[in-house]
Amino acid sequence: MDPNLKKNLRKLAQGAETGVARSLLRWKYKKEGRAAPQDEDLDTQSRKIADEAHTILSIRGKKAWNEVKKVYEKQRAGGEEDNK
Repeated sequence: MDPNLKKNLRKLAQGAETGVARSLLRWKYKKEGRAAPQDEDLDTQSRKIADEAHTILSIRGKKAWNEVKKVYEKQRAGGEEDNK
């Protein structure tokens, strides 16, 4: 994949994640009956939340992928023993 395209797609995804976080924060403030902070503060909070969510999903995704690989390796090893 072209590095510039990959970089642009990553920026687009980060912008979307931040936008979702911003919308959720506004909803949360409204639900709690509080005034939303100024746009700069809201953007900072949104970026922080999006970064934390991305990190958590990345870690959990790696753990899930490793578990899938373990199961596959066990099945593969078991199948080879049956053929002997």
